[in-house]
Amino acid sequence: MADPRLAIIGGTGALDLFEVLDQRTLMTEFGPPSAPLSRVMLGNQPAWFLPRHGQPHSIPPHRVNYQANIQALHDLGARQVVAINAVGGIDPALAPGALVVPDQLIDYTWGRCHTFSDDAESALEHVEFGQPFSANARAAIVDAAARCAVPIVDHGCYAVTQGPRLETEAEIRRLAADGCSLVGMTAMPEAALARERTIDYGMLCVVANPAAGVSAEPISIEEIHAVLERAMSKVVQILLALEA
Repeated sequence: MADPRLAIIGGTGALDLFEVLDQRTLMTEFGPPSAPLSRVMLGNQPAWFLPRHGQPHSIPPHRVNYQANIQALHDLGARQVVAINAVGGIDPALAPGALVVPDQLIDYTWGRCHTFSDDAESALEHVEFGQPFSANARAAIVDAAARCAVPIVDHGCYAVTQGPRLETEAEIRRLAADGCSLVGMTAMPEAALARERTIDYGMLCVVANPAAGVSAEPISIEEIHAVLERAMSKVVQILLALEA
């Protein structure tokens, strides 16, 4: 069987939802990826699955080796990535459990290695990034959701914060003023590195909670986990409906 061209980057627990065919343990020139890469079946097609935060879930967002993760997927032949991300909803219309395919992002992170052009030995590339998410990958997710009749929001601006702490209410007001509708911690530099390696990259976000100050209720980590668990069945439906 040929190596898959589709890859899923997601949470550790999601791996348990798919049939694992085999695993690959790789070392890249940027170090090891977060975990061994698993070849899984999405319906009738194979795909690579990589748990972004390790196996078990232990790597904080600012410590993920994004370079190694993207390089490993590229080395295995992946040419399209669907990233699964838990986010906070800045837009009050995005209730917990909503699924969003963002089309823009603003990067507020610091200290992360954001490029493969990071030393004198590497080619200097100025990749075009006006549309940070691939139109092809976004369309694949949107079309898959339509095929299985799962409602999604097919636009949104993702604010990428440093983490691992959640944001203050003042920070969320600033992000809202900047035009962001979602907030998370892992879209960058993942999306930019994928662009540098010419991998089509799209993102399916699960709104886990209202961002700080959007709701009068305090954010509950237990409720976040409960929302994600309930939403995962819809995420799996969309992944199974993806067409190669």
